[in-house]
Amino acid sequence: MVNKNTIELGPIETQIISRLSYEKTTVITKAQLDKLFRKIGLTKQLIYRLRKKGILKPIIKGIYYYSPIESGPSGARINEFLVPSVLFPKGNYYVGYSPMYNYYGFTDQVFQTFYVLNTALQRERIIDKTTFKLLKVSPDRMYGIDKVRIKDSDVFVSDRERTLVDLAYFPEPVGGLEQAFNIICKQIDDKKLNIKKFLGYVVRIPSISTRKRIGFALENCGISDRMLAPILKSIKNSSLITLYGSKSRKGKINNKWKVIVDAPQQ
Repeated sequence: MVNKNTIELGPIETQIISRLSYEKTTVITKAQLDKLFRKIGLTKQLIYRLRKKGILKPIIKGIYYYSPIESGPSGARINEFLVPSVLFPKGNYYVGYSPMYNYYGFTDQVFQTFYVLNTALQRERIIDKTTFKLLKVSPDRMYGIDKVRIKDSDVFVSDRERTLVDLAYFPEPVGGLEQAFNIICKQIDDKKLNIKKFLGYVVRIPSISTRKRIGFALENCGISDRMLAPILKSIKNSSLITLYGSKSRKGKINNKWKVIVDAPQQ
């Protein structure tokens, strides 16, 4: 690892670093550096030197995260929320799953994987020691999305209600479905949840199993049958599933929600 306290900088490097720091730059492209210098061949050499010194960190080819010298020897960590808009300039993505569970305070755990749901790419990429999992989803799952401002950039994220739907669909980061149900109930009890919006999102999720599980949980949270009617209608004529996903299918049958109430998976 390069020690930023001891590295030597040339005059051009000093100039660009001073400008990027003054403008509070976080992400910079090769095209932007070309405009700053306007000299053929210079940009490529400059990028190579600044990458070697840990001042520019690659996100994807031609796009870099700027880590100023004042951030110390280890450099500034990439703000993960700034990466998706670089990978998906058309805005066909949203940050979801575990990063948003933490963002909304559903858990205090800091996760090592950063999930980006999108309509174009299915792959895994490591950027500055963080694993970015790009999950390709159908366009009908792209709803319940907010635009938030982070370090002068617009970032698309799942809103609170959509994040709770995703939590029931992908509960492993918080310890499983039983804990996900507890989180949903607590959000209702604390009046942090727009229940009408949430119910509208539940009906839209393509996974019938997730609709059943959320409906079952909401009934146990005290939500009335009148409010749950759209979910019940959406699961009509579907087959039985196990509530917590066990393979044994042992447990009490709940015909209303068409679930077998098995033991929670650990």
